[in-house]
This record gives sequence, C-alpha cells and structure tokens, in this order.
Amino acid sequence: MPESPVILVTGASSGIGAATARLFGQKGYRVVLAARRLDRLQALAEEIQSAGGQALPVTADLTQAADIHNLVQASLSKYGQIDVLLNNAGFGRLNWLDDMDAQKDIAAQVQINILAVIWMAQAVLPQMIERRSGHIINMGSMASWVATPTYSIYAASKFALRGFSEALRREVGIYNVKVSVIYPGGVATEFGDHIGYKRKTGITTPKGLRLTAEQVAEAVWKVSQRPRRATILPGVMRLSAWANFFFPGWVDWVTESRFTKPERLG
Repeated sequence: MPESPVILVTGASSGIGAATARLFGQKGYRVVLAARRLDRLQALAEEIQSAGGQALPVTADLTQAADIHNLVQASLSKYGQIDVLLNNAGFGRLNWLDDMDAQKDIAAQVQINILAVIWMAQAVLPQMIERRSGHIINMGSMASWVATPTYSIYAASKFALRGFSEALRREVGIYNVKVSVIYPGGVATEFGDHIGYKRKTGITTPKGLRLTAEQVAEAVWKVSQRPRRATILPGVMRLSAWANFFFPGWVDWVTESRFTKPERLG
C-alpha cells in the first residue's frame, strides 16, 4: 500500500498555516510543521496525532539558509518525500516608507516574504524533479495585485512573489511539478497584531469580505487537489485587480483622497 502524501507547511504555528496543517492532517496527509515557536508546533502536532494523523514539528528560522536545509532534510529523513510545499510564512510591517526602519521594517519583510520563499522552493525542488511529481503553493496576497499606501514594502515583496511563482511554474512544469499562488484579501489572523501602524481613519477590510484562516486553508486544499495557477479570495476581489489594471489613475485618485490625505495631512 503506498504511503500517504506529505505536505510541508511553513508558518504553521498559527493562522492560515495552522488551519491548513489541521485540514491536511484530517485528509490523511503526513504533515511537517515549520515555524520558530516550537511549543506551538508541538501542541499542533499532538492535536493532529490525537485525531489519527501524522505530524512532524520542526523549529526553523527561515531567514537562515542552514535552517531551511535542515528542515527539508528532517522532512525527507522522516517521511522520504515532500509532495506539497506550502510557503505560508510571512508578515507585514506597515508604515509610510520615510518612517520605516531599514532593517526591522524593510529588510525583514523582504527576507521572509520573498527570499525565504525562494530558498524553500529551491530546497524541495531536487527531490520533486527527481520523482517527477510535486506541488509548490505560495501564499500571496491581494497586495500582489493592488499596492496601497503604507504597504509599499509588503506589496513589493508580494509582487515579487507573483513574478517568482510565474517564472518558476514555467521552469519546472516539464517535470510535472506544479506551482500555484493563493491571493487572499483580509484574513482574521495574528497578522494585524504586528503591522505596527495605527490608522487614523480606521479603514480596514469590510467584515463581509474578511476571510477566516479556515476558508483560506480550504482554498489551499482545493488547489492541491486540482492545481491552478492563481486563486483570488474572495472571488469578488478580482474586481479590485481589474480596476487597478485598467483604471490606475482613478484608483490613484480614490486612494489619495479617501486614505492618503486624511492619514498624512488630516
């Protein structure tokens, strides 16, 4: 009887990563849990195992290439394969560019949101190419399509992720390795606890459009079973990307009048 497939989830200690790990564990996948907070990973691994699944917690700092190498090697030593990589780890530090710290706010976002994604993909690809099978799913954002004030570095990293994913898809598809990107809008997770910027206007994602971590996890599951290049969540957010592409001047005017001027000059 063939072994069940394996998914490696980065940023698995909370939010979308934890929800995805739970779901794939329930679906019969063997799950590798990667993050810096080992206590949370161990608790989640116990939860998955108590439900009859298999899980391996591995602490890893994705800013360190050596940690990424050790993470992938630990996964292969334990389970022998990695069928799906979910590059989910990421964070946002929002502020006006002229107020940002060069290291804590700028370099750190680029390091986690794009460089770690590249390193992770590079680390898992050799065994996927050798096996002629695999799927890399990258967690993007609507900021990959529409860049808004205070999101300059976050958006830059997510635009880069979109370009990287597109190029990689065209590099490895001949080996039957799939590359997909999920583009969620606002999600109710710990993300908002670390952004650092408090808005005067209080503008945020409308409650009716705000996603749960579980909804995004369901989208990851669907994409893993029926691969597609891009998934925007919720679907209505495609209109934002469409408007930004075809009517950038109008989007500039609305954004500046409704957000930038009240925030910066009000």
